[in-house]
Amino acid sequence: MRFTAHAWQKSSYSNDDQGCVEVALSSRAVGIRDTKDRASGTLTVTPAAWAEFMDRLKTGGYDQG
Repeated sequence: MRFTAHAWQKSSYSNDDQGCVEVALSSRAVGIRDTKDRASGTLTVTPAAWAEFMDRLKTGGYDQG
């Protein structure tokens, strides 16, 4: 799936000195790419997979310790 240029969003927490990812949301897919190397490709997941990932981040499901 291709995403339009204005669909991509970068975190407001990121700055030019840090690595960051951009995310593009649609009803059919979620695109994820490296901000500093946009040409290297896009990881595409389903909205359900993205929602589960975000939920696990928010609840500490990926914490190691």
